[in-house]
Amino acid sequence: MKPATKPNPKPAQRPTRQPVRAPRLPPTLRPAEVAEFFDRLAAANPDPRSELAFLNPYTLLVAVVLSAQATDAGVNKATEPLFEIVDTPQKMLALGEAGLKRYIRTIGLFNTKAKNVIRLSEILVAEHGGEVPQDREKLQALPGVGRKTANVVLNVAFRQPTLAVDTHIFRVANRTGLAPGANPLAVEARLEKVVPPDRKLNAHHWLILHGRYVCKARKPDCPRCAVSDLCRFKAKTPG
Repeated sequence: MKPATKPNPKPAQRPTRQPVRAPRLPPTLRPAEVAEFFDRLAAANPDPRSELAFLNPYTLLVAVVLSAQATDAGVNKATEPLFEIVDTPQKMLALGEAGLKRYIRTIGLFNTKAKNVIRLSEILVAEHGGEVPQDREKLQALPGVGRKTANVVLNVAFRQPTLAVDTHIFRVANRTGLAPGANPLAVEARLEKVVPPDRKLNAHHWLILHGRYVCKARKPDCPRCAVSDLCRFKAKTPG
């Protein structure tokens, strides 16, 4: 009697690759709603300011570089004693990298940030006469300075109507329908188009403060939001 033959196993099937879908963005606010959106934020905070402490454009640049993946409060605590002795790139170079680390060791990634601050200070002295350039491309050529950092410096130090999109502004722009976009650059481009010209100078501050204290990531405080009725966010937190 012949032994029973075993059936040939079926070849393993490769899992079908699901198509990548772009995130679903909320409907965009109409122009009249955008204007009302900023009118209300302006009424609540007519003169918004950066929460980073600084003395001049150079110390602002240093503070913003240090603030990457850190809180403004944490940066301010470290820079308060630092800026008492250092307020120019020349003084920073005299302090040196090791000396700078002693002041900023409580800030995340302080080793890399110290190297960047020293190197950008060298470039400012060698190529810009010790002054912070008022140009985005020249700022972005400095170590540790990306587009967001450059926009913050241009807006806060030099009063240029730039829009620096951080995590708070990215969330607010998408969640509310103010300026939906798949990435920070897309959101910035959209904001440039929709923000009324007379609101652009302060738009960065209004949006970042709104995202930090009201339109928070985990649980937005919708009951006390000044623009809740304009917002396209469906899952609003109850009062």
